[in-house]
Amino acid sequence: MRKFIDDIKKLNIKFLDKKEDIYPYAFDTAPLKKEVELPFCVVFPKDTNDVQKIVKLANKFKLNIVPRGAATCHTSGCKPDRNSVVIHLSLMNKIIEINKEDLTAKVKPYVTVKELQKEAEKAGLFFPPDPSNLAVSTVGGAVALSSGGPRAFKYGTTKDYVINLEVVLPTGEILQTGSNVAKNVTGYNLTQLFTGSEGTLGIITEITFRLIPKPDKRLVTLCYFDSILDATRAVNNIINALIVPSTLDLLDKNTLSTIEKYNPTGFIEEKEAALLIEIDGSEAKIREDNEKLYTVLQNSGAVKIIQSKNEEDNENIWKARRSAYACVTKLKPNVATEDVVVNRSKILPLVEGIQKICTRYNMLVCIMGHAGDGNIHPNFALDLENEEEKKNFELVKKELFELAVSLGGSLSGEHGIGSEKKPYLEMALNPVTLKYMKKIKELFDPDNIMNNGKIF
Repeated sequence: MRKFIDDIKKLNIKFLDKKEDIYPYAFDTAPLKKEVELPFCVVFPKDTNDVQKIVKLANKFKLNIVPRGAATCHTSGCKPDRNSVVIHLSLMNKIIEINKEDLTAKVKPYVTVKELQKEAEKAGLFFPPDPSNLAVSTVGGAVALSSGGPRAFKYGTTKDYVINLEVVLPTGEILQTGSNVAKNVTGYNLTQLFTGSEGTLGIITEITFRLIPKPDKRLVTLCYFDSILDATRAVNNIINALIVPSTLDLLDKNTLSTIEKYNPTGFIEEKEAALLIEIDGSEAKIREDNEKLYTVLQNSGAVKIIQSKNEEDNENIWKARRSAYACVTKLKPNVATEDVVVNRSKILPLVEGIQKICTRYNMLVCIMGHAGDGNIHPNFALDLENEEEKKNFELVKKELFELAVSLGGSLSGEHGIGSEKKPYLEMALNPVTLKYMKKIKELFDPDNIMNNGKIF
C-alpha cells in the first residue's frame, strides 16, 4: 500500500491518507452505523487521464475502487472498506458545452444538477431531473443512480436524458457508451446499462445530456385533504382528466406538521394529507389546465386549495417541500429515508400498510413522495443508539420491502440498492435476472474491485 502511495505521488495527483482527513469519506447520508471503516486513501483526479492512471494502479495492487461525488445517496452506495481507494471527482466540475442547436449539454461528473439547470436555462433550455438536494447533487451521481425527483411523472428521470457517457473501466480502458446524437441504435445500448449501475461497472468521467426547450411558466398548487384516501383518489382523477402536471407530490400529516414545526411556511398541520401540484407550459396552456385542475380537486374532496401568484410563491412552496428531509432529522438523532415504488393504483394500500407497520413497531414516520409515478419515500426518525429501535427498524425495513413487492412494486425508484438494500434484492428479482446481472458485473469487473459490495 505504501508503494501505491509512492506511485500516486509520482503522478502529482492530490491524495489524503491521514485518519483525520479521510474520516468524512467513510460514509454517505445513509444512517451512520457504529462500524465505520476508513478507506486506505482518498485521491482527487483532475481529468479522465488521472482517473485512468489511478484505476490502473489500484488494479495492479488489487485495491478496491470507490467512486464518490457529493455522497448524497441514502443507501451506503459509496461506503468504502479499509482496502479501498476513494476516487473523489470534485475537481472534475466543468460544464464543457451547452449546445442550443443540438439541444445537448456536455459536462464533467461533479457539476451539480442545479448548476446544469441554470446554465441550460440561460440558453432557453431545460434539464428536468430535480432530486430534492439538487443544489449539491452531482450529475455524475444522478447518472449513477438514475435519480428522478418530483418532475419524473411528466418528464421522466435522468436515464431519459443521457445519450453518451465516457467511462473508465476497472481495467483502465476508456469506453464511450454511445454517441452524441439524438438517435442511435448502433449496437447494444451501453449508455442505459451504465446509467443506474451505482458505480459498480466503471467511473463516469464525462456525460452528454439531451436537453429540451424550457417551459414558459409554471403554477404551483397546494391542496389539502381530510384523508389519504381522498388525496390518492384525487391523483387518479387528475390523470383521468388528461391533465399531466410536471409534479404531483403527496405529503402526509406527519410531514406537514414536521415541516411547519421546524421551517414555518404556513402549511396546515391538522389535515391528513396534501398534494403539491405543479403545471407548466405556455400561459394559455396553464390557464386551460388550471381550470380543469381546480374543478377536479374540488370534486375530489379537497378542503383547501392554495395557488401561487408569482414565481416567488412557487419558490417558497418548493423550498418548504425540499426542506422535509432536513426537518425530519430534527425529530430524533437519526433519520432513514427509504424509497419504494408501486403503480399509482397501489399507493393507498402502500401508505396505509406503512402506517400499520410503523404503529406495530412504534416507529415514527413521515410519508412523502411522488404520487404521480408511485414513488413513495417514508422517512423514519429513530435513535440508532437505542438497540430496541435499531432492531425494530430492521424489521420495519424488511416488512416495507415485502409490502412493496407484494403490491407489484420494487425496492427503489431512484435511491438505488447500494449495500443497505443488498440483502433484500432477491425479493424483487427472479434468479435468472439476478444471474445475468452478476454475469454483466463479472464481465466488466472480473477482479470485483469497482465499488465492491454494492448491489450484489
